[in-house]
Amino acid sequence: MKRAVDKKSGDMHLYCNSCGKQLKVENGILREDAFEAKKEWGYFSDWDTQIHHFNLCEDCYKRITDSFQIPVEVISKIEVM
Repeated sequence: MKRAVDKKSGDMHLYCNSCGKQLKVENGILREDAFEAKKEWGYFSDWDTQIHHFNLCEDCYKRITDSFQIPVEVISKIEVM
């Protein structure tokens, strides 16, 4: 995940790891939705004991998941807290 802090204002900036788009953040709160992934790799992988973390903007998430041979499982929530 690309994260930067403006030295003058102290504002935090987040970026989509795929396209590089800056995600909208106000007062430290993400003001647009993004997909966040974190994977702790175990043994028998090419990335033993590494942790990978990245963000995707909605456009990149849609582009990537639309290419899946097996669609993403979607479960609708009844209430949001």
